[in-house]
Amino acid sequence: MSAVSTDHEPRPRAQSMAERLAGFAAGFELAAVPEPVRAYARLCMADALGIAFASQGFDFAARSTAAIAGLAGEGAHPVIGSDLRLPARDAALLNGILVHGLDFDDTHVGAVIHCSTSALPLVLVEGQRNGVSGAEALAAFILALEADARIGLVAEGMLQKIGFHPTGMVGIFGCTLASGWLGGLDPEPLARAQGIALSMAGGSLEFLEDGSWTKRMHPGWAASSAITASALAAGGFKGPLNAYEGRYGLYSLYLRETPERVETVLDDLGEAWEVLRVAIKPYPVCHFNHSSIDAMLHVMREHGLQPGDISRVTALIHEKQADVVARPESAKRRPANEYEGKFSLQFAVAAAIVRGRFTLDELEQDALEDPEVLAMCDRVTFAHDEMSRYPEYYSGGVMVETRDGGQWVHREPINRGAEGRALTESQVLEKFMGNATRTISEAQARRAWEAVMQLESAPDLSELLDAIAR
Repeated sequence: MSAVSTDHEPRPRAQSMAERLAGFAAGFELAAVPEPVRAYARLCMADALGIAFASQGFDFAARSTAAIAGLAGEGAHPVIGSDLRLPARDAALLNGILVHGLDFDDTHVGAVIHCSTSALPLVLVEGQRNGVSGAEALAAFILALEADARIGLVAEGMLQKIGFHPTGMVGIFGCTLASGWLGGLDPEPLARAQGIALSMAGGSLEFLEDGSWTKRMHPGWAASSAITASALAAGGFKGPLNAYEGRYGLYSLYLRETPERVETVLDDLGEAWEVLRVAIKPYPVCHFNHSSIDAMLHVMREHGLQPGDISRVTALIHEKQADVVARPESAKRRPANEYEGKFSLQFAVAAAIVRGRFTLDELEQDALEDPEVLAMCDRVTFAHDEMSRYPEYYSGGVMVETRDGGQWVHREPINRGAEGRALTESQVLEKFMGNATRTISEAQARRAWEAVMQLESAPDLSELLDAIAR
């Protein structure tokens, strides 16, 4: 025979999602990122820093610091808002706790992930370790956010529905890519590093049952573990290449199936920028509660209502969000501590009614025990909103009934801070200064803000690292 059959020749293997992300990361450059994306990323970084400064005034920060510092010993990496310096992985862990500890940090709405809260601690540590420029640090931060968003988007809001915290589950992968990129890894070890990270990914929502503190550590643990994953990969340690869509990859392992979106979610990588879909929070509570707070305050202003006028409020929320912030109703109406208060839709709406606002002060013990707030909690219930745009946006609303028979309905289809309703630079600065000056001087706060705003022109991270330490 003159012809040779090719029926049994191996066909080229399709690249896995991890390999595609690694290929993108290996060639990533800040110059390819549009200026509006870079500018918004800087706001996300500054917002995260401001929250970490504020966290230093809370008990969880002191206890976390004592525990981690006692275990780690001294190192080279600054802790935000402190004179303490720790080894790399311990600094990443503690800084992540500080950024996420008040639940005031930004969220990628579609992916339901707090992206910056793991990316910033990772970049601070790995940027310092690798001696990179400010522009390279910003690029790594953007890379982490872009990867996290797409990995989370595939899950379509289902991770938290079955009890996992996506910020921890997904954040480790973006951090691993950023760590490997800052360390100069080639595509193959970058892909392997994600497979290593798969065995470290975790985060349970069990904290919702008693208001415990474990959620606070998830993003810092993701950043810390990512440093380990990328270091192992750099040393030649082999991780599986199908970290996401494999038989025991992220999606089939935790969701019991791999969603079809895995095939297309990376198609516009580097063209459409998910950074712009990260929502900076106006309120220090779970993002699911924000639209109902805004809707309630709108109704009160619009119709001149006082707390005593209100007989009943039904907060409108998507059913998939209800287990996180609205159930069980008896517990949500009596949050035992500030962390439970952050995850109570009923409390958030009631406190906003009684106090006409919702700030960090509304999570202090006097607010949690305020008889007027608690009485109002008993008048707040919830219902599924068929008009919700979740998970694209954290829509919400209220149906308000008054003692004189009035009925008012108001919805917020797009939560404030999300794409299309993004906070302005001046609004983010106001939030940053309000948070930071709870524990540091106004002069230091402005120095830290400017260090972030000027990051692209900085030859290294020394100015920023000096500005965040006390």
